[in-house]
Amino acid sequence: MADRPSWTRALVNAGREALAFGRQAWLLRHDLEGAAPAEVHDGDDVVVLLHGLFASAGGLRPMRRAITRHKGVHAAAMTYPPGPGIEELAERLAALTSELPGAARLHLVGHSLGGVVARFYAQEAGDTRVVQTISMASPFAGVVGASALGFGAARDLAPDSAVLRRIRLAASATANVPHLSIIARADAVLRSPVSHALPGGEVVVMEGQGHNTVLFDEEVARIVERRILTRRRKTC
Repeated sequence: MADRPSWTRALVNAGREALAFGRQAWLLRHDLEGAAPAEVHDGDDVVVLLHGLFASAGGLRPMRRAITRHKGVHAAAMTYPPGPGIEELAERLAALTSELPGAARLHLVGHSLGGVVARFYAQEAGDTRVVQTISMASPFAGVVGASALGFGAARDLAPDSAVLRRIRLAASATANVPHLSIIARADAVLRSPVSHALPGGEVVVMEGQGHNTVLFDEEVARIVERRILTRRRKTC
């Protein structure tokens, strides 16, 4: 069968992205206080999920279900408003992780802004429990025009942001905490999506996926799940 014309692919991708955006909006009302794992013990693995701008932990429910079906693997998530900057969100993440056992292994997984917060925390907080970070459609190269929104997180996502520059420089200088950038090839939010991968980290490009569809894609969930299980075995 011949490939679809490019305009047809673009139309299909736009439709799927609209459906994913609607699904995320429908889940917005859930987990407004975040989601805390129960019965976490020393040596367990905790996947901390971080959402993007104008979202909530509710949008991460499908991925939480996918990764917590394995014994000894738990999931935590927090909800935050769009206003705070990346450094403040990392402080809130520190408060969440401080409630987890000292010998738990932490896997930080974030969508869009959440992936940037996850990496900033991994590089700046000195938390030796963090074994890896994973980002999905995260703008490590910045979003053109973001600063015009005027609040902290938006300013931190500007291409010339000091926080983003700090993250990129630190990522290039050290590989103590491995990173995987999951890129949505059809991302309409980020220009040249592949250029937003974290320098020095691994990259997986998802063809036909958009900024929001990547969040609900079953193959993306399987990639995240496999990465967690692989790192779990390596650190056990």
